Amino acid sequence: MINCIIIDDEPLAVRLLENHISKIAELNLVATAKNALEAYRILQMQDADLLFLDIQMPDLNGIEFLRSLNKRPPTIFTTAYREFAIDGFELEAVDYLLKPVTFERFFKSVDRILRRTEKENEEDFVIFKTDGFSRKLLLKDILYFESIGNDIKAVLGDEMVTVPKTSVSEMAARLQNKGFLRIHRSFVINQNRVTAISYHEVLIGKVSVPVGRSFREAFDGFARLFSAKRLF
Repeated sequence: MINCIIIDDEPLAVRLLENHISKIAELNLVATAKNALEAYRILQMQDADLLFLDIQMPDLNGIEFLRSLNKRPPTIFTTAYREFAIDGFELEAVDYLLKPVTFERFFKSVDRILRRTEKENEEDFVIFKTDGFSRKLLLKDILYFESIGNDIKAVLGDEMVTVPKTSVSEMAARLQNKGFLRIHRSFVINQNRVTAISYHEVLIGKVSVPVGRSFREAFDGFARLFSAKRLF
């Protein structure tokens, strides 16, 4: 799933992009922002895989905003002005779309990201030594990790893989930038595989994973973003 943010001060342009995004299953709109300051606040809480960024905005334009970011997500500029194209591509933008953006042109741009992401996901894995073998597990297939004594188990649907002499804290640190979150002293979950949440637990498929009191702050941040996604 590719988490997207729209940054644009024109309501009609935002609605058009929302409609385009809704037609592509691999895209997940997590937030919209009317200006750069709003976008800054969102990016402090939510990592984005793709920005749809207008250029002509109040206070700080899209070019200035993207230049100011230390970590620049892949960006597709959306604008009514051709003259900013060179600046956009100097910032290594994925594409530069002129408004009003047709779905055909939108899909052509997004397809570049989809293909790139598919390739990255194929290569996004961890290798564990278990049962005398070095075993490769794709991160997207892992539902969660659970502590069992001095070992942990990786749960992949109906399959479980024991990873010996590894702690939950070690695994959480290893995968903290890979979409995994520790929500209990015994559990690290794959955030992308969560299907439902409550105050005390998350559901991953039909499995209930408890939320530990010591991990409440980190979980609350995830819960806010999870709920916000479901509003779009």
